[in-house]
Amino acid sequence: MEEKSKGISLRRKRTKKPNISAPKSTSFRGDVARSATDRPVETDGKGDGRSHLGVPRERPQLGGQTSDLVKRRYSTRFTQGTVDWTVGAPPVPSVPSIPNQFGGQQAAGRGGPFGLSHAISVDINAFKDPSLRPEQYVAGILSDASEQDIRDYQLHLRKAKNRTSTDLQQNVYQNRTQFIKISREAEKLKGEMRTLRSLMSELESTLNQPTPYNSVSRKKANRGSIADQEVLWNSQLQSLWKNIEGSQKFLPAIPGRHVLQRSEYWSELNAATWKPMRSVTIILLNDHLLVATQKRARMDQPSPNAIGSSPKPPPTPSKFVAQRCWPLQDIKVDDLTATSATVGANGMKKPREDLQNAIRVNIGRESFTFRHERSTSDEKDNLLQNIRKTVDELHRSLSAEAGETRKTRDSIKYLASRDPALSNQTALLENLSNSMSKDKPNVLIEVDGKPQNFRWVETQIDELDIDIALQRFEESVMRVEKLRHLSRGLKGNAIAQDLMNFKLDERASKLAVLVTRQLVDTHSYHNATQGNVGWLRRLGFEDRAREAYLHARSTVITKRTRQCIFEGDLFQYIFQLSFVYFTIIKNTVSIYQSCFPPLMMSACVKWAKEHVDGLNDILVRQLSSISQSSKVWTECMDKTREHAMMLTEVGMDFKDFVGRNVEDDSPDSGDGTSVGLGLQ
Repeated sequence: MEEKSKGISLRRKRTKKPNISAPKSTSFRGDVARSATDRPVETDGKGDGRSHLGVPRERPQLGGQTSDLVKRRYSTRFTQGTVDWTVGAPPVPSVPSIPNQFGGQQAAGRGGPFGLSHAISVDINAFKDPSLRPEQYVAGILSDASEQDIRDYQLHLRKAKNRTSTDLQQNVYQNRTQFIKISREAEKLKGEMRTLRSLMSELESTLNQPTPYNSVSRKKANRGSIADQEVLWNSQLQSLWKNIEGSQKFLPAIPGRHVLQRSEYWSELNAATWKPMRSVTIILLNDHLLVATQKRARMDQPSPNAIGSSPKPPPTPSKFVAQRCWPLQDIKVDDLTATSATVGANGMKKPREDLQNAIRVNIGRESFTFRHERSTSDEKDNLLQNIRKTVDELHRSLSAEAGETRKTRDSIKYLASRDPALSNQTALLENLSNSMSKDKPNVLIEVDGKPQNFRWVETQIDELDIDIALQRFEESVMRVEKLRHLSRGLKGNAIAQDLMNFKLDERASKLAVLVTRQLVDTHSYHNATQGNVGWLRRLGFEDRAREAYLHARSTVITKRTRQCIFEGDLFQYIFQLSFVYFTIIKNTVSIYQSCFPPLMMSACVKWAKEHVDGLNDILVRQLSSISQSSKVWTECMDKTREHAMMLTEVGMDFKDFVGRNVEDDSPDSGDGTSVGLGLQ
């Protein structure tokens, strides 16, 4: 009964050995999966089924023959390298074709229908090559392109050109802004260098001044003069350098520096124990506070009672060594009498006796404590009062200097120094230097009912320079007109008016050069020419606009006539020449009449007459070998006169001038009658 209750066990002795088959290789992944699913499920006594692939069996704890067989069965490996997965597998199907209703949308989403070439991209790096040949490059990339590809490539080129132009304008604006900023910093540095040069010259003159006479009457006579006061201050500094070693390193001679108070019998206290460390002397100047310690006596000096010693020399003044020196605007001096106190037996605070004559000097994170040795003296109170008074005066002087610096920047002299072109205007600079002592540093200008200083004018000129650099011609011309109107209103200050006119004329000339260049490039377009000529007229350069326009049209006539080639037919050649001449003359006169006032029309008529004479010279050379009675000569002259009638559309009649030298016996012959310019 006990054996039946235990159930079947792997450890039970069997009379027959179990037959365990060897591992078999599978030919397809599906067979492995099928064998795994077809494997029987073993169940235990409780009835829950466990497959071999789901939950592994529990290994036996003890060894034996059966357990060895089970381990060998479990440790079987399937070699994947020898499996041929293609055995019995069907062939790989081909990719199905995309329907037409979906193929068009997919192709459109990817840049074009199937079967067409891809869009040609613009290679920006190729254009950076200095040895690029445009004809060969375009022929190479567009050799197999379709018409649509060429149009797309042209559109991409235009977009790249616009982006490049925008980047160029932004770079010019940024460079201009940086240039203005750097120029202002340079002018600021130049002003500081001039100030330093003046201070150095004053220092040199101060050091080279002779010692004043010892005469009492001389001192009394010059006691109230500023020069004598400077000499006195200089002598005090020299005495300070002589008595205190190292003081000249802290306190070099500058104009106005002088000694205010010298306080002795001070001791420097330890910050932790409040015990004196060394004896010091405090010297107060108008801009610094100097602390000097007494120089120690040498230990190798002979004793006065020694035998054979020389008599004692007369006492010399004690020497001091400069220890610390601080600028007054960087320190803070506090009275320790009120800050340090002790609590007495009755609970009342009373000041400490050892700190009643002590002061504390705070500079940054450091602090130094000094105490006067004579408690009955008022030296501490006098020193504190003088320090506070000197600090207040120093702050007021620094504020006044800052205000003077701002006024100097706003002055006409400062604005003139910012323009390097003024260096050649000696007369204007001389007038500026002579008037600076009389004129106010700030010149007020009324703009739209509000007073503005000359700094506002300089800002407007800087904005004008930016507009010119970015070729915003309309804004630039409007700004020049506005500033010229303001300049005409400065009748009370001729120097400021001359300076402002000089700056405006320089900017207007630079702007006129750019507009003239654009006029020469676009002289064949009516609206562009009218706008460019209008800008030049508003700037006051009408003559430059007229000469540039007529010269550009003359260049066109020369270029077009050279394109007419004589191929043996004289009539055809004369026809082409006359048509080119009179067509260009007619268009030139038409644009000229719409751009320039009638008072300037005589220059255009003179220009047209010169080109008609040039055509007559060509006719003389071409028809000189042909008889006037021939048919060719007659046809050529008739066609030339017919083309000359085109000028009647613009109010000119040059038909009497056409062929006049050809019909005469010589170019200089004439009937002696005066002929006008041919205006109707």
